Amino acid sequence: MRTAAPTQVHVPMNDLALQHATIASEIEEVIRETVQNCSFILGPATAAFEQAYASFCGVDHCVGVSNGTDALTLALKCLDLKPGDEVITTPHTFGATAEAIGHLGARIVFADVEEDYLTLDPARVQEKVTDRTRVIMPVHIYGHPADMDPLKEIAQASGAALIEDAAQAQGARYKGEVVGSLGRAGCFSFYPGKNLGAYGDAGGITTSDEAMATRMRSLRNHGQIAGGPKFSYAELGFNHRMDGLQGAVLGVKLPHLDGWNARRREIAQRYEEGLASVDGLRLPSVASWATPVYHLYVVRCDNRDGLAAALKARQIDTAVQYPMPLHATPAFHDCGAAMGDLPVTEKACEEIISLPIFPELEDDRVDLVIEAVRDFFGA
Repeated sequence: MRTAAPTQVHVPMNDLALQHATIASEIEEVIRETVQNCSFILGPATAAFEQAYASFCGVDHCVGVSNGTDALTLALKCLDLKPGDEVITTPHTFGATAEAIGHLGARIVFADVEEDYLTLDPARVQEKVTDRTRVIMPVHIYGHPADMDPLKEIAQASGAALIEDAAQAQGARYKGEVVGSLGRAGCFSFYPGKNLGAYGDAGGITTSDEAMATRMRSLRNHGQIAGGPKFSYAELGFNHRMDGLQGAVLGVKLPHLDGWNARRREIAQRYEEGLASVDGLRLPSVASWATPVYHLYVVRCDNRDGLAAALKARQIDTAVQYPMPLHATPAFHDCGAAMGDLPVTEKACEEIISLPIFPELEDDRVDLVIEAVRDFFGA
């Protein structure tokens, strides 16, 4: 492989300060208004964002909550899972996906992912369905939608609910439909580094199920009925409310989301054109039915540690999401899957590495990454 003099330009995985600079005046105005109104918990800015995000996703309701994990927890809580009930999901995801299932006392059932997209494989899901299956929960990993139609068919045939983990996929589309509108509910994280990120923790749940939305609004606020008598508790709830400041920030950012996602796709296309001919490197696949949003740009190779070291030497950041499948970690060792049982996931976890991608990343920086990757492979 060829070597080259390290570039003196640092290329980060993300740079939130660059994004803030483009909207700073708008953000400062809504923060000032929220502080002046003392609307620190929920409040009008959060309510306005909820309405706008529901419209964006093409559903009737968005329920703002404290983070993406709590979004998953509340959506599942509304299904009244009992010990022994089973939830089928992917082992190739952030731990919160399975964590929410386990905390509600249900059994986590891992099914393997598709080779091309690393999303939940409907054929493997079908193999895992039993008479105890209550929920199927795909993850739109890295911003690429899971193949929802066959999963819907499996869910309908088995009487299971379909809950989307869309934490990495704000604005992604499946056959033209925005994710978060494709199942009983969609669960989003607005963690700062997400395509639509707050200035702290925040999350949301989208649904067109009126009863579910009403119950989630109660559950997020200690079980109190919205509009009902204060300090009257319908059921044991949670403190999962969205902060007013986060609702205000998200309300400013949402109109920019489509443009930011379009820029991510432009960067992905530039990577595709610059790296397509590199032997030994596998680029992300895009399904014909998908409009991804590239929360991450994940490539695969046999020597990802060597590639990471070579890029680091040239001041280019990389990351690995995720180096271990969930069933290989202590928290989820008792979920009925041993190493060797989910081979596509396990192999992918040994190969994946994320290259820098964010809307403010300039073309010349993308080209530096392309040059460094090509040099490593001698291309």
